[in-house]
Amino acid sequence: MKPINEKYTVLNKGETKRKIKIVDRWIDLAPYMQSLLRIVAAAMFITAGTIKLFGFPMGMPPAGGTVNLFSELGLAGILETFGGALLLIGLYTRPIAFLLSGEMAVAYFQGHFPQGIWPVMNGGMNAILYCFIWLYLSAAGPGTWSIDSMRKK
Repeated sequence: MKPINEKYTVLNKGETKRKIKIVDRWIDLAPYMQSLLRIVAAAMFITAGTIKLFGFPMGMPPAGGTVNLFSELGLAGILETFGGALLLIGLYTRPIAFLLSGEMAVAYFQGHFPQGIWPVMNGGMNAILYCFIWLYLSAAGPGTWSIDSMRKK
């Protein structure tokens, strides 16, 4: 079957059939869902950084303090807090998301993978999910609700 346009599909020798409207409407929401994914993931991601930098909403385990700002974990906290904030508002989404994707890959392979191969057992599920969410957004862009989208207009 070849699509004639977005709303119709060719069946046999010129016959057409209208697609289901709910599917059309759901597909039309993709750019908004993309924005929603970016916003929710960034809001959660910021807290990973605020824990490291400010001890908020809780301190770094096990002692409950903060990390040294001039350490690798300090750099991670800066990237997570301020990179996450840029993703939250959708500013410079593609390069920031690419950078944060790399940060999460490093976090996984340095911090989690040495503890075992299975992410569910080595505590690396969040790192892998964030890595691929950010990688997706670096390619797909921020979605409709973003400063990047407003700047293009």
